[in-house]
Amino acid sequence: TIGLGEDACAACRMTIVSRATAAQIVRAGDEPVFFDDLGCLRDYLRRQPLPGDAVVYVADHRTGEWLNARAAVFTKTTVVSPMASGLLAHADASSRDADPAAAGGSQATVIP
Repeated sequence: TIGLGEDACAACRMTIVSRATAAQIVRAGDEPVFFDDLGCLRDYLRRQPLPGDAVVYVADHRTGEWLNARAAVFTKTTVVSPMASGLLAHADASSRDADPAAAGGSQATVIP
């Protein structure tokens, strides 16, 4: 799991200080790859393909629970995130709708 205040983002190298916008790529036999902003994750995946046996986890912005990114709902918002992407993840539409931070946002794509 991510060590808040200890681990660095694989894309921007900033120290991860919040789980609310964090993500990680987990692959058996490899160290996890951490991200402080969903925009960093998106940009990383655009540059390098995800190995078939890797799993991407994102934190539900409202609950903080880790979830498989392939099942997540992503929203582009005006929320200030570590690298200003404004991207938030939620387990489903009901979690998104219950999160005031996602109000007025638009659907977004993070995982190709």
